[in-house]
Amino acid sequence: MLIIAHRGASGEFLEGSRGAYEAAIAQKADGLECDLRLTKDNQVICYHDKNTSRLSKANLTIAKTTYAQLAATVDPYRFDQLLKLAIENKKDLFLEFKHPVPTGGRIERLVSELLLQHKNEIRDSGIKITSISFSLLATLRNRVLQKDIYQSGLLINNLLYAKLNPTSIYALNLNLLKKNPNLGNKIKKNGGKLYIWTVNDQSDLKFCEKLGADAVITDYPSQARKALGYS
Repeated sequence: MLIIAHRGASGEFLEGSRGAYEAAIAQKADGLECDLRLTKDNQVICYHDKNTSRLSKANLTIAKTTYAQLAATVDPYRFDQLLKLAIENKKDLFLEFKHPVPTGGRIERLVSELLLQHKNEIRDSGIKITSISFSLLATLRNRVLQKDIYQSGLLINNLLYAKLNPTSIYALNLNLLKKNPNLGNKIKKNGGKLYIWTVNDQSDLKFCEKLGADAVITDYPSQARKALGYS
């Protein structure tokens, strides 16, 4: 079962920051999860919220602010920088596209273009890249854009979405799965890939491992590895 660092080692470092991702690598995470947003001047950054108020004293809307303005206040980590870090350290990437956003599918197109530019490096590194979203439309859009570089999956927090998923990748909410454990068994029986978020407690990690999950997304990659007895 792979250990994926949720916004980096976000339980101990500022989520989505370079420090959080470097710490996750040091903690032997198998992969790095990030949320992607588009700035006013079309820069793709690793940032979960639509504005900066939760993580800083500033209150800037990402989509209405240039990268230079954001860099002067919250110093967001650019996706191209994270991609380079992942390639150099051979870490899988899990990319969450946030929707709805005013620019629609532009962010997926820009990310796809960037991945195409680094296609050979991605291939040579052996890393796998997975896009995930709560949006069915974005999930379908990513299936068209992937061009054999990355795979597309659906983020799922309700049973209806589990039935509607148009892909073989199921990124399930932990609480939904604990209430419906047979759902995980059914997905695995049908040949689906099961990724579970966000898993931090030892008992939950063991539950996911017993279920046969392909990966867990956690805020504490080092603690997760220790709890599961991984070297």
